[in-house]
Amino acid sequence: MRRKTVGDQELALLQYIGENEPTSVGEVAARYGESRGLARSTVLTMMERLRTKGYLQRASHEGVYRYQTTAEQQEVVNSAVSSFVEKTLQGSISPFVTWMSEKAEVSDNELAELEALVARLQSQRRED
Repeated sequence: MRRKTVGDQELALLQYIGENEPTSVGEVAARYGESRGLARSTVLTMMERLRTKGYLQRASHEGVYRYQTTAEQQEVVNSAVSSFVEKTLQGSISPFVTWMSEKAEVSDNELAELEALVARLQSQRRED
């Protein structure tokens, strides 16, 4: 079964939790939410929404719910990118490739990743 997609704010929150798990709503509100102007109630709502979507799980520890991710971060990012390409770019990666080619700052690591991707795609095409 395919999971529900996450929005930009949910994705950022999920990545934060993944880097700081297990964590409580209070800890996330203080360390993540305050700097972004998010009230504790908003953080709680977002975390519960992510739990309902299946991206977070919680367990009670000493009377406090501790949350942690249920999926690898790359899986979540891949899902968000896939949703963006399908919904926003109507399935075409051409606008993204154009944006990348015009982006002034492409790091050596990003360029190496792109080159490896192109090589893998070319290899797959030759196999077909």
